[in-house]
Amino acid sequence: MYSKLLKDFKEMYMAYIPLMIILSSCLGSIAAMYILMQERSIFQVIQLSVCVIACMVFNASILAQMKPKFILNLLLFSLIINTILVVLNMTFY
Repeated sequence: MYSKLLKDFKEMYMAYIPLMIILSSCLGSIAAMYILMQERSIFQVIQLSVCVIACMVFNASILAQMKPKFILNLLLFSLIINTILVVLNMTFY
């Protein structure tokens, strides 16, 4: 499945860039919203930092024109991290 996704991603790279940025940024902002809805503590600051770092590294890799495979891996990493943060903070809110 990953190989098929990577092949399709390489073929339609320029079309996927805006979609990936929107997807990663929206999920990251949802995660940040749920994190900020909690009480302020060092744990929330760390979660928010991880959320922002995951999104910014992905966006920076696109701007730096890294290889498509690296960008796809960073997208998946960003989506997984932010999904975990959303689920984690939805259960506590």
